[in-house]
Amino acid sequence: MPKKTIKSRRSFLKVTGLGYLAAAGGFRRVARASALEGVAVAGIGIGGKGSGDIHHAGRYGKVVALCDVDRNLLAGEAQNFPDARSFIDYRELFAEMGDKVDAVTVGTADHTHAPITAAALKLKKHCYTQKPLTRTIGEARALGRLAKENGVCTQMGNQGSNGIKFRQLVAQIQAGALGEVTEVIARTNRPIWPQGPDRRMTLERFIEQTKAENADEPELADEEIAEKKKQIEGALRQLSWSDWLGPAAKREFWPGLYHSFVWRGWWDFGTGSLGDMGCHELNLPFTGASLRHPSSVVAMTSGHDFDSFPARSICRYQFPANDSRGPVTLTWYDASQALDPELIEKYHLPEKGWVSATIGTKGCMTSDGTFIDRDGNAMEPLPESALEYPVPPREDGTNDGDQLHKLEWFTAIWEGKPQLCWSNFPDHAGPLTEMVLLGNLAVWGASQPDVWGEEIQWDDRTLTITNLGDLKTPGYEQLIRPVYQNGYEQLEM
Repeated sequence: MPKKTIKSRRSFLKVTGLGYLAAAGGFRRVARASALEGVAVAGIGIGGKGSGDIHHAGRYGKVVALCDVDRNLLAGEAQNFPDARSFIDYRELFAEMGDKVDAVTVGTADHTHAPITAAALKLKKHCYTQKPLTRTIGEARALGRLAKENGVCTQMGNQGSNGIKFRQLVAQIQAGALGEVTEVIARTNRPIWPQGPDRRMTLERFIEQTKAENADEPELADEEIAEKKKQIEGALRQLSWSDWLGPAAKREFWPGLYHSFVWRGWWDFGTGSLGDMGCHELNLPFTGASLRHPSSVVAMTSGHDFDSFPARSICRYQFPANDSRGPVTLTWYDASQALDPELIEKYHLPEKGWVSATIGTKGCMTSDGTFIDRDGNAMEPLPESALEYPVPPREDGTNDGDQLHKLEWFTAIWEGKPQLCWSNFPDHAGPLTEMVLLGNLAVWGASQPDVWGEEIQWDDRTLTITNLGDLKTPGYEQLIRPVYQNGYEQLEM
């Protein structure tokens, strides 16, 4: 069993992949004058989180271009940035303004994160891409490689990384406050969008169902069908469906099934609850306990049809021992499923809602900073004097962690130091996303309800399922190295 040691300054930086360090309390001050307000930014995907991202970026740079497949969103945001040019297709943006853009924010659906970000990285543009970094594992590895090769500053949108408390808790784990980490438990309330089998709808299917439901009133059926056709036509005047699909397989548009937020529940476009929240909830134990190189994962779900994600799932990862700890088991619960009652009682965990708990030989720490020893009693964390951690840049008068996450990105750009970003693609965001999305391989192999599915034996150095020959479920490769369609440039993975 490896011996747990307090991390030295050098080894801490090696584990976290960060290039600047400060003792607790020494806030880094940003020289705004050094920026000269000279960073030209393009926002690609400007609805939802994408809107916040481009507005935050506009505080530190100049927004020169906006891109979105939703014409209404694009027109609305253009009023906030009247000097920015507008585009529907990101490829046209890069073709026409590639030499006029320094940095890009990407806030599109998961399936287009990789092709858009890769195109930007190849043009040596600094990138801020929403979480999860990509839809599939191989894409995450590829973006990390491209970011490193092109020497640009990158940041994934897991804004909790910016918090001082978050970084202090990482330092507590690294310094041995919990002893040797043995187990991690995480639960989310996601999905809060529809998931489950047999959800796809087409006009042909709608017509058949509507006529059957109104067999005695055919005129009423005809009216409903005509109204639905009118709704679809109106939606497609607003939305460029072909550009929204991007590199994914063609399918028929249906109102309310894909655009705008509900794409998360579809295998072709989203990453389910793990992709949505894993890069947030697992970020702390991933960093603090060095949860890299998982060896296996298995899942149990409510069942799925390989088109839509299941309504609920449990994933169990195994991590082999490394030079700082023994083996670790990580269990992920979504849909607010119940945890082991003994663990709830022993470590005072909430019965409902979100929770992330890291358990070691000395005790348990939750993501809100509660420390409980192995006997169920309150435990004192290590003193601040024992901790070292990177202090993020701050700006006077601003407490918005999401905005400050962009400030860290811009500080890296201004200073020409990619490692200043905590969640940079090569060292943190890419490996974290890979680990999170490995759980979706297990979910894919657990299509039958309420039984443990196929266990995935994994070699993350080669991105290979080592027991693939023993598995009966087809299609795993599409969640590792997807093949782009519709003429989109294939990403080397």
